[in-house]
Amino acid sequence: MRLLILSGLAAVLAAPHALARAFPDPHQKPAPGNEAAQTPIAEAGYSTATNYQLQCAGCHLGSGEGAPRNGTPRMSGFVGNFLRVEGGREFLVRVPGVSQSALSDGQIAELLNWILDPQHGMAGASTPADFRPYSATEVAEVRHHAILNRPGVRAGLIARMREQGIVIEDGMGTP
Repeated sequence: MRLLILSGLAAVLAAPHALARAFPDPHQKPAPGNEAAQTPIAEAGYSTATNYQLQCAGCHLGSGEGAPRNGTPRMSGFVGNFLRVEGGREFLVRVPGVSQSALSDGQIAELLNWILDPQHGMAGASTPADFRPYSATEVAEVRHHAILNRPGVRAGLIARMREQGIVIEDGMGTP
């Protein structure tokens, strides 16, 4: 029994030293090819399509089809409907994946305009004919007002769409 207790004590005392090796050495040189500091996405100058792939496609997938089993609604052919209801325009900027992205206000405006473009964007005909493109200034004014209950806010907007007779085809089923 005494040997078991001493073995356990030795293991506990050795553990911090073993775990300490997992912490990076601040004096360690970077791996070859990583010597230069990385450029932030907001300064990288990527195309809008690339910014979509980097910031949106992980959840909404490449063509905006969404992933309902993960709680991610379809954007393609639907997302423009948010512009048809009060509060929907701001909602699109305030969605956490948008508002908390690494993109600048101008890049977010470009990305939203690219998605919502009625002729070439993934929103397609769901975007109203009187669509007014987002500006960097508008995004900056709205972006930092956090949504504390995203599912509830979204459900309210969907209810307003239904009241207007908009068919809800976001892939999420009936809430």
